[in-house]
Amino acid sequence: MTQTANESRAQVTTPSDREIRTERIFNAPRDRVWKAMTDPALVAQWWGRGNKVVIERMEVQRGGYWRFVEHSPDGAHGFGGRYREVTPPERVVQTFEWDGMPGHVLVETMTLEELADGRTRLVTVSLFHTTEERDGMLHTDMAEGMNQSYAALDKVLAQLG
Repeated sequence: MTQTANESRAQVTTPSDREIRTERIFNAPRDRVWKAMTDPALVAQWWGRGNKVVIERMEVQRGGYWRFVEHSPDGAHGFGGRYREVTPPERVVQTFEWDGMPGHVLVETMTLEELADGRTRLVTVSLFHTTEERDGMLHTDMAEGMNQSYAALDKVLAQLG
């Protein structure tokens, strides 16, 4: 089954004054999506919007650390956090912090839902400390960058198939 144009872009909503919710359908079974999102070698192929990404740490377990550095034309950008919950192949809760705004930590909850037709629904809810922090994120190119990364993830998933 192929994706519609609407499904190939993440749907971004704000369910509360401190949350951003994104939803995206992937044309792959949940186990394959889980693997692409938790295997450092695969994450490095899609996470950085087409830029080189170095996975410095990725300890996918409760209490484990993660740190990625994206190398873009305007320099290196580090991101990191800790895993709070890991329930394969359906759920990860982690903190997320960008080196450019230290101390502004959000909590991301990612769920993968296996659909009856062999596809997977990804839902991510990002919880910010304040409404202002959430709104600041909404006014960046977050959605476009996410869609670029998810398009690269589509290619990785197709290669895994």
